[in-house]
Amino acid sequence: MRVVPVHTVTDLGAAAAYSRVLGLAEVMNHGWIVTLADADGRHQLSLMTRDLTAEVNPTVSVEVDDVDAAYDAAVAAGLAIVHPLSDEDWGVRRFFFADAAGNVVNVLAHIG
Repeated sequence: MRVVPVHTVTDLGAAAAYSRVLGLAEVMNHGWIVTLADADGRHQLSLMTRDLTAEVNPTVSVEVDDVDAAYDAAVAAGLAIVHPLSDEDWGVRRFFFADAAGNVVNVLAHIG
């Protein structure tokens, strides 16, 4: 459904520079993650200081139709689950897996 790169930053103030240089507008701000997007929302970029509930920051977020099926597929593939399948307070159900190169992927679906 949607793939969004996630850059770890020390200060979310960095979002202002990304906005000015890339012409992106803030579309979400949780205080620890900001998502920027172009006018039609097709191109997005997230900046994160520290994930609120996970021990590691993801490098990319992938929104899927069925996060439970994606979780089952990740487990069946033998991928390292580095954040368990969880319902988060901000309205997503998600899990993280790490690939062989150490990239962490946040797989999510919006709930409720």
